[in-house]
Amino acid sequence: MRTALVIGTGLIGTSAALALAQRGVTVHLTDHDPEQARTAAALGAGTDEAPDGPVDLAIVAAPPAHVAATLADAMRRGLARGYLDVASVKGGPRRELEALGLDLTAYIGTHPMSGREKSGPLAATGDLFEGRPWVLTPTRDTDTEVLNLALELVSHCRAVPVVMDADAHDRAVALVSHMPHLVSSMVAARLEHAEESAVRLSGGGIRDVTRIAASDPRMWIDILSANPGPVADLLSEFAADLDETVRALRALQSSDEAKRREGTTGIEDVLRRGNAGQIRVPGKHGSAPRVYEVVAVLIDDQPGQLARIFADAGMAGVNIEDVRIEHATGQQAGLVQLMVEPRAVPVLTAALRERGWALRQ
Repeated sequence: MRTALVIGTGLIGTSAALALAQRGVTVHLTDHDPEQARTAAALGAGTDEAPDGPVDLAIVAAPPAHVAATLADAMRRGLARGYLDVASVKGGPRRELEALGLDLTAYIGTHPMSGREKSGPLAATGDLFEGRPWVLTPTRDTDTEVLNLALELVSHCRAVPVVMDADAHDRAVALVSHMPHLVSSMVAARLEHAEESAVRLSGGGIRDVTRIAASDPRMWIDILSANPGPVADLLSEFAADLDETVRALRALQSSDEAKRREGTTGIEDVLRRGNAGQIRVPGKHGSAPRVYEVVAVLIDDQPGQLARIFADAGMAGVNIEDVRIEHATGQQAGLVQLMVEPRAVPVLTAALRERGWALRQ
């Protein structure tokens, strides 16, 4: 691939353009908002000047509701040898293109499974997709050259290609992305009018659950409007579980011992099922999840503290597998939780204590 046209210079389009430009591909940028395309160009993602002729690959990074119309326009104008989109829903756009009577041999639907809570070109990075799955949904009609161009794009972005059926993809993202986002939003909505004294008690748990609720509502309306059926089916099942959990909690309030036992059984059931589902979430680098132990370190909220901890761990020969930070309420301090292999705990603990760190048991 020597040339590409990115249509839509938001977070995903600009990030893909940055990755391609960094690897020597000549990237042309266009957007319904010319100012946004100029911003992406200023960031080094390419040029906002139109190409002289057909490019090797056109990448449509428009909202799902506009993907089919944008692709149809590009294909009718012969802007590229191959076309793909990066929308988060795959079945609907392809059916729309088929209904328009277009030759789809030069098209492949794709979806990079990466993103951020922020949107727009200023949030883009050239390494956004590194190590992340990038779903490709070819059909029997997809030209081999177009599939190879898509694979080349994934390689330039250092993502991991995953081939799926379009409708299976839509059901999968409803489960692992779209439904969780709505659930996160519903939990976060409980905080909107909560008493300030309650909100100030927020810790890592509520932050974990509500983090993705910070995303742009307009973007998510587009996404959910393109995949409403599978999401509604999953939320219906979730609602049934929620109803059972509410009944179990009410039973725990009863003065009747039998009802309290029934309530305990109901709560234990949902918690155990949650355990069983959580361990199926892939771990580091997509491998099977592993159990790490936590070494908790108290730190001041000052520049260089985290760098010192990581440097001291490195000097001790310990690899930090993951890290979490809990900030103390009303204090310039926090608790850093270092996740390490169990056998590394005594080594790291001794090394950090020797270097003067305060550890929490």
